[in-house]
Amino acid sequence: MALYDYGELNNMHVDILREIANIGTGNAATSLASMLQRPINIEVPRVSFLDYQAVTESLGGPETLMVGMMLTLHRDVSGMMMFLMKEEFAHMVLNSLLGQSFASFTEVDEMSLSAMQEIGNIMAGSYVNAISQITGLAIEISPPDITIDMIGSILSVPAIHFANISDQVIFIEDEFDGGSGNKDEASNILLIPDVDSLEKILEKLGAGL
Repeated sequence: MALYDYGELNNMHVDILREIANIGTGNAATSLASMLQRPINIEVPRVSFLDYQAVTESLGGPETLMVGMMLTLHRDVSGMMMFLMKEEFAHMVLNSLLGQSFASFTEVDEMSLSAMQEIGNIMAGSYVNAISQITGLAIEISPPDITIDMIGSILSVPAIHFANISDQVIFIEDEFDGGSGNKDEASNILLIPDVDSLEKILEKLGAGL
């Protein structure tokens, strides 16, 4: 049976996607620890299917400032990923990489943006590699477009471009502890494969509709 909308997915599909997210998060933590040269502890990621309004509220409301990086998926899987950094996570990354601290996102310069872009690229790649390794599908990602903006504005981009796919996205919530003890060091992934690609992923994992 063909998949027409994310709303057709059931609890078994969510469990499968949660396992992919778990592997991706582990890969991302390993890559992050290597880049920052410090231990990174992780919590089990939370995976859910949410509409854009629910994602916005989960991240603190439409006026919350975040770093957003958008990447497109190509080859066997088509779609979009967004990597979102909360301020605490961005602060931990920049302090470790560049020895910089900032009071707000308004103080972030071009070098800091470039460093965060590289982190986003590596961590998003960790998720893509997890999907590719598990399914055997070839997936490539574009270089990330980065912006610092209110989350309501950041999410308007996929909401418009993927309105024909679904009003829901795969929302992955990660929590990292880089040694500061700050449990708010969090990042989030929005995974938005088109429905044909999502069906292909599920079929490769023996869970086709």
